[in-house]
Amino acid sequence: MSQQKSTLILGIGNYLMGDEGIGVHVANRLEREDGLDGVEVIDGGTGGFHLLSYLENFDHVILIDATLDGNKPGTIRMIKPKFAKDFPPAMSTHDIGLKDMVSALQLLDKMPEIDLFVVSIESIQQQGIELTPEIEAIVPDVIVQIKNLLKKTQVLEPVL
Repeated sequence: MSQQKSTLILGIGNYLMGDEGIGVHVANRLEREDGLDGVEVIDGGTGGFHLLSYLENFDHVILIDATLDGNKPGTIRMIKPKFAKDFPPAMSTHDIGLKDMVSALQLLDKMPEIDLFVVSIESIQQQGIELTPEIEAIVPDVIVQIKNLLKKTQVLEPVL
């Protein structure tokens, strides 16, 4: 009784801490997008082991999260982490949760293919649900990069 697994897009972050919530903002906007058939989009909040059941049920997971990596705020990078050590050194306020989840998936031998989009932010001290203008301005770029990845992995049909 094998069921076809699809792709999960999981936005991580604390919505109440400004730019730190970039992953959640992107996930919320992707949920309103048309043409994402076969893709599940989830607001993963601040991560943690409660997300393990989501991750282990998909072959491909796209994570979106903020990072304090010293790059210019708004820098977007895609990382293909295979192990917990492959995550950037400062994955914001929920660093340990994501790394622990990856370790748990490896121990359970249920590690999906993961693509991690990280957005460099300046600080996690900011309070409020609004993104700063420079981070708000790159949200459409993150969405385009995710859709391009989905097309490349043949989850979405190419636009002709």
